[in-house]
Amino acid sequence: MRPRTPASPRTAGLLAVLLGLLLPFLALTTPAHAAPPGFRVENGRLLEASGNDFVMRGVNHAHTWYADRLGSLAHIKAKGANTVRVVLSSGDRWTRNDTADVAGVVAQCKQNRLICVLEVHDTTGYGEQSGAVTLSRAADYWISVRSALAGQEDHVIVNIGNEPYGNTGYTAWTADTKAAIQKLRNAGFDHTIMVDAPNWGQDWAFTMRDNAASVFAADPDANTVFSIHMYGVFDTAAEISDYLGRFVSAKLPIVVGEFGHNHSDGDPDEDTILAVTRQLGLGYLGWSWSGNGGGVEYLDMVTNFDPNQLTGWGERIFNGADGIAATSEEAAVYGSGSGGDTTPPTAPGAPSASAVTSSSVTLTWGAATDANGVTGYDVVRIAGGAESTVVTTAGTTATVTGLTPATSHIFAVYARDAAGNRSQRSATVTVTTSSGGTTRACEIGYRVTGEWPGGFQGEVTVRNTGGSAVNGWTLRWTFPADQRITHMWGGTPTQSGSAVSVVSASYTASIPASGSVSLGFTASRTGANPGPTAFSLNGADCSVA
Repeated sequence: MRPRTPASPRTAGLLAVLLGLLLPFLALTTPAHAAPPGFRVENGRLLEASGNDFVMRGVNHAHTWYADRLGSLAHIKAKGANTVRVVLSSGDRWTRNDTADVAGVVAQCKQNRLICVLEVHDTTGYGEQSGAVTLSRAADYWISVRSALAGQEDHVIVNIGNEPYGNTGYTAWTADTKAAIQKLRNAGFDHTIMVDAPNWGQDWAFTMRDNAASVFAADPDANTVFSIHMYGVFDTAAEISDYLGRFVSAKLPIVVGEFGHNHSDGDPDEDTILAVTRQLGLGYLGWSWSGNGGGVEYLDMVTNFDPNQLTGWGERIFNGADGIAATSEEAAVYGSGSGGDTTPPTAPGAPSASAVTSSSVTLTWGAATDANGVTGYDVVRIAGGAESTVVTTAGTTATVTGLTPATSHIFAVYARDAAGNRSQRSATVTVTTSSGGTTRACEIGYRVTGEWPGGFQGEVTVRNTGGSAVNGWTLRWTFPADQRITHMWGGTPTQSGSAVSVVSASYTASIPASGSVSLGFTASRTGANPGPTAFSLNGADCSVA
């Protein structure tokens, strides 16, 4: 290549004069980028619209597989969290969370004074995991539900896709992440965007670490946060400190978007993760509230979504050193400590019971009133003088499932307002469930809808062949081999060995006479995959189609 001739001193001087004359005009004709309307990134820190430095302290909640457990957000808040990362699906691998559902999740986050990090899970392990989709596909999903997110920039952070590459083809992460960010910006998204690392989120090849600066620069809003998932790869204090410290030194925003106290790929050093994030002022979101399967049930923070049954992991992250209770500060957008509304709602009306079965009851109560509006109700069960929240809802009716047959249960209701004030307790109602084993006739259809090495997807159809409706149910079966359910939609599963028990979701609890409901699930296996041969519904044997 021909070498360039340097400018003479005289020419350079003239250029300097001309540039000096032009600079004022350039300043006038190049508008400064407008500040985002909600969360924003400045100097490597995540700030709220008010300028308040916000440090995430929260957990992950598997909403897309447990859509009937949205009340868990109130329990997560009660444990001290300021943020919840909510699992959603684009519909490519699991049941799609539509615009109405996303809006409902955001509303519940706001009612419970939580910042919502929303993520699409269908991208998990792309390139290695069968059925996983691209970040571009995830961006298309966000664009399709944008109406539920517009105007929520100070309450919602959009996590484009969970763990968007496995250990195959992960070098494409940089270009694909830049393109997905720009697609969302071109579609009008002003939210802070969160991006997960490749290598199943753990970035062991340092693709995200070494390319984070260029990805951040590719965001025209300069409003991207990076998320590292810390499991077995991060099993020493040196690895954790070095990885997080490099981002802080580069003034690039980083959070620990998932981590646990144990994992099948190794033993993460959770004590260091908690200590170093506190020292550096970085956010963390532990995995996960409840509902884990596939051999990682130990990652549940509470048992069976019961906030009163903290596991050892739950006790550690919520109440241990550098944990959520000790370090969490509520988002300033909710006006904590502002001396605002301190008046609780009036007590709700006494609940009345209907549709009582051996395992469920529907409760209805009179609405509470509040000067600034009632945002939700907590239904509690009272036993031995102690209370436990069983359902959280925005309406004045709720179905409680999973009750013990032939047993008296006492329920009451509290109301909450937008400022977090809680009413006095309502009057109580006593409900006695019927005995089990008397459910109407039923027929079960079981089929495998897809298989891959080490796993499969299945569907169970429950048909009511009796003459009257079934309201609330528990379905049981036993797998003939080593199948283990990992995720389910349409019901809440528990599994002990090969024995499976599924409690109906709120939207599948009622089965009219001659009607049916369907459950879908994914499961792991190591060998053959024979189907179950016997099922029971509320203790009564069913025929198998």
